Amino acid sequence: MSSRPRSRVCNSRLKWLKWLLVGLIGVSAILPIRLAIGLHQAPLPQAIFVLGGDSDRMRFAAQFWHVHPNLAIWVSDLAAYETENRRIFQQLNVPDVRVKFDGRATDTVTNFTSLVNVFSVQKLQHLYLITSDAHMRRARAIATIVLGSRGIVITPVSVPSRYKPEAMGRVVRDCLRSLLWLVTGRSGAMLNPRLTRSHDRL
Repeated sequence: MSSRPRSRVCNSRLKWLKWLLVGLIGVSAILPIRLAIGLHQAPLPQAIFVLGGDSDRMRFAAQFWHVHPNLAIWVSDLAAYETENRRIFQQLNVPDVRVKFDGRATDTVTNFTSLVNVFSVQKLQHLYLITSDAHMRRARAIATIVLGSRGIVITPVSVPSRYKPEAMGRVVRDCLRSLLWLVTGRSGAMLNPRLTRSHDRL
């Protein structure tokens, strides 16, 4: 009798692997086309997208905005940090009306999945992506899959930090989560062990 539950588990895993494989093949075929179209239609960035997790990113984004004052800033961070982030932009003379905060994300993958549909509705096809240099490789990989699925292109802008680039294992994990989101609409947030510590930033 013990072989039946094991068989069900194996079948379930094979089913998920099958869907991920189908998703990977589909993404590989479609993403380059959608990204090329997005870049053609919007060769210059139309907004600034800042990933939470570090107040230095907010300060950098505020200074960056003064070079591009015609662009809106979108901030994705834990909701608990909105007041702190808002204060940084105010101190650096960025008008409140130019900054849009979204507190639904719990980690880097959900930074993107929580806002991708909003960007699409706003007809944003090209974004400046601001995050720490050590975090940029993973962020770009996720952006390529999640934003790229809607034809949204990113121009990366790295914030200098004292950290080393993140391990490739984290990049692969979050790419798989992004593919899972494309196929099922779920971000697979439970695969991120940091979520067990609710006080952690992204």
